[in-house]
Amino acid sequence: MRLNAQQANSLYGQDVKDRSGSKIGNVGQIWADAAGEPTWVSVKASGMGRKEAMAPLDKARIGDGGLTVGYDTSTVKNAPAVDAGADEPLGEAQLQQLFAHYNLVPQTPPTARGRAPSAGGDLIRSEERLRVGTESEPAGRVRLRKYVVTEDVHTTVPVEHDEVYVEREPIAPGDARRTRADIGEAEQEMILRAERPVVAKESVPVERVHLAKDEVVEEQPVDEQIRRERIEADIPEASRRRR
Repeated sequence: MRLNAQQANSLYGQDVKDRSGSKIGNVGQIWADAAGEPTWVSVKASGMGRKEAMAPLDKARIGDGGLTVGYDTSTVKNAPAVDAGADEPLGEAQLQQLFAHYNLVPQTPPTARGRAPSAGGDLIRSEERLRVGTESEPAGRVRLRKYVVTEDVHTTVPVEHDEVYVEREPIAPGDARRTRADIGEAEQEMILRAERPVVAKESVPVERVHLAKDEVVEEQPVDEQIRRERIEADIPEASRRRR
């Protein structure tokens, strides 16, 4: 069916369904031919990023659920695409690709259209929108490195040693008869014992160390300038509407 200007203007942002009723995406832009009749629609579909697939309106129909095109989802999603928000007329090469994809007979090149024109034509007011996102980038490199240092250790250890002294014990008169008294030279020998510190070293595990990281979210201000159009009417006093 042919869509008129009023019908076309009502489609922006509406659902686009394939011929079986499955949703493909949403209406992005509508292109009209030289006579002003809507002929092509761009479809915002998931997985296409900033691209919008083109679909013809020759077999389309409008229902309560939005716009239904006469093709399956795969055919529409694999069709030649345009950038999101494109408002340039379709080039000859683009049209040839679209006609070939949908097996259509070439027609007059369409132009992107906005709302249906009113008396004297419409002025389209545009403005820039700030889109702020994030991207990940390397912020530094962290290394965990093990190396050996030498340090002095001071400690004490108890050690034993023998100390010798002379004990003298008088012999009681009763024991004198049982003790042999020899006059002459003699000697006695004793082995003395002493401990000394002995140092040995052993390696033992004392700590397990690894790198870990936390993701910290913080608010970072973004300052940017955007442009916005304004439209002012210069209407003579005599032509102003009386309220």
